[in-house]
Amino acid sequence: MPNEPRTVQTRVAEHVPGGTRLDSYLADTLKLFTRSQAKRRIRKLLVNGKPAKLSKRIQPGDLLELEYLDAPPTELLPEAIQLDILFEDDNVLVVNKPQGLVVHPAAGNWTGTLVNALLHHCARLKERFPGEEARPGIVHRLDKDTSGLIITAKSSESREFLARQFRLRRVGKQYIAIVRGEPAEERGRIESSIARDRRHRKRFRIVRSGPGGKKAITLYRVLRRKGGHALLSLRPRTGRTHQLRVQLASLGCPIVGDALYGGKAAAPLLLHAYRLRIRLPGESEPRTFRAPLPQRFREFWSSLPADPG
Repeated sequence: MPNEPRTVQTRVAEHVPGGTRLDSYLADTLKLFTRSQAKRRIRKLLVNGKPAKLSKRIQPGDLLELEYLDAPPTELLPEAIQLDILFEDDNVLVVNKPQGLVVHPAAGNWTGTLVNALLHHCARLKERFPGEEARPGIVHRLDKDTSGLIITAKSSESREFLARQFRLRRVGKQYIAIVRGEPAEERGRIESSIARDRRHRKRFRIVRSGPGGKKAITLYRVLRRKGGHALLSLRPRTGRTHQLRVQLASLGCPIVGDALYGGKAAAPLLLHAYRLRIRLPGESEPRTFRAPLPQRFREFWSSLPADPG
């Protein structure tokens, strides 16, 4: 089960010297976690009802309210999670990841991930990645609510072979999405710079000018239009975090179900990694893998009103 947040509400003890740093008080007096862990584990932090930074100087009697995550487990454990395996050999595993499955353990999701499933499926996987216990076999990732193709490695040598192709942009990727709104053109190229949103750490944003952004390129094609929505084929040429979601929202066509970037969340996220073309270790020519479009796409599309005329 995901690591559920804990909540604490307390007042600063009277014996604490005025001007003590908040992070020191949490670590040394309350002993909730170390100072180095605080940023990773705290989800919400208020002092006297107002958001506060860990560097804030506190006074006796101040009211502290915080929400934080437990420490991660010291060891990743195999879990018998069913996988939809599309291809497997001695070097790689190609999986059709279901929506809702987290790729690797992180804050809030220390168990129930693809990595836990891989450790169960590949009995000696962990020992093939010495010193890399957190993400054994992971080459690339998909967001939790994005379904579709993901390739994993069974050894560090295989992972480097695959990862190099991603770094050099030699991997062919195609996604299918349903968006709210319709692009003006039947096909196009979206080229922009993307950076993390300073006001919302879970979001990314388009950077219009200045330093700090990373170039992101996506080619799109409209496959169908219906009821004020469009079914799109997306071919990202770069692999930035949330790239497709950010860029489509910037066009005024957010992906259906993407509450983070403006899509209505009445439906699940309609983004699917449909096609992957990559060369496998020991082979001279690339292979192409496809993951069938999930039922949620068909159900949503059939629910849309037909266009007049």
